[in-house]
Amino acid sequence: MSDRDARGGRDARGGRDARTTPDRSGPSGWGRWTALALLPGTVCALTLLGLDHTGGQRRLAIGLAGALALAGALFACLRRGPLRAEGRTHPAAGLWTYGLLAYLLCGDGLLTALVSGGPDGAWPTSPALLAAPAFAVLPAAWCVHLFSSFSSRARRGPAGSRGPADFAAVARSLLLALVGLFAAVLTCLYLLAAAVFGEDNGGAPGAHGALPSTPGGALVPTVTVGTLLLLARLLTVHGFPGAAATGLAAACALEVLSCASVLAGRLPGCDALAVPVRAVAEAWGAAAVPALACGAAALGLLAHATVALPRASAHTLRPQHHLVKEKPEMTPQSAARAAAAAPAPARRHRGAAR
Repeated sequence: MSDRDARGGRDARGGRDARTTPDRSGPSGWGRWTALALLPGTVCALTLLGLDHTGGQRRLAIGLAGALALAGALFACLRRGPLRAEGRTHPAAGLWTYGLLAYLLCGDGLLTALVSGGPDGAWPTSPALLAAPAFAVLPAAWCVHLFSSFSSRARRGPAGSRGPADFAAVARSLLLALVGLFAAVLTCLYLLAAAVFGEDNGGAPGAHGALPSTPGGALVPTVTVGTLLLLARLLTVHGFPGAAATGLAAACALEVLSCASVLAGRLPGCDALAVPVRAVAEAWGAAAVPALACGAAALGLLAHATVALPRASAHTLRPQHHLVKEKPEMTPQSAARAAAAAPAPARRHRGAAR
């Protein structure tokens, strides 16, 4: 048996590494990755400020440079600090993430144009839809850090202080509290960004004016997408990249299918394909479609995380409790018998060799 298995690094489901990310905390460590997590929001704000004060070819150049800088900042945040997954990422997770962010930025305007008979021109976008998730990288990093630190500190604590069942219950409560706290912080960030950019109706694009505005504008889809990405990264960091990628792919597929169904409904005899999406968009607005898609995926990942993460973390406590419990039961007589039994096979082996 390898040292990794002996330390309890395998979970009960058969070989998956269930240990949390090593605690990289410390005063200096906190400062480094906190400053790094602020970088995406800073780059996004500077890019939007530059786009607001320029035009023509300079505007295009600033937009391209800002997009590349933002991608580089996000890449750095995922390779340092609490959001680092240490090689456990799913190959397609990045593709689904970019798809969700692209739909968050432009999808509502596109769907509104499709339902209205277009698209017949450029659809509007909202700067707050990009600024709020960019600044939300910092609270996401802190939420992952707090959960990982709690798991590491509980495993390093006294062996009899908390059993696996008690630890799982506390970890589940902490997980739910952190997800709710992140959703509240992301809501405040979106409302602040919408106020800074002077957007009416919560920043919801109203292309062609054909659909009613979603209550809260684009606030609900922004919060659901951010929460979905947080849960996916938390699962990836703690050794469940497959489940994270499945949730992201499901949400992205629902969003793509919603637009495709409206287009397919224009074909002869295929009107029924567009009825569900049209009904939702005409009743609650185009922003309700990504809100439902990402909200359903986020609830699925949350249900999985509340079971998998506490169980996987608590499972690593069992070998430690077992070792501590066995040591007091070792008596001097049993220790002497174990020491005397060790040379016996060696003597028989030498005799057989002669």
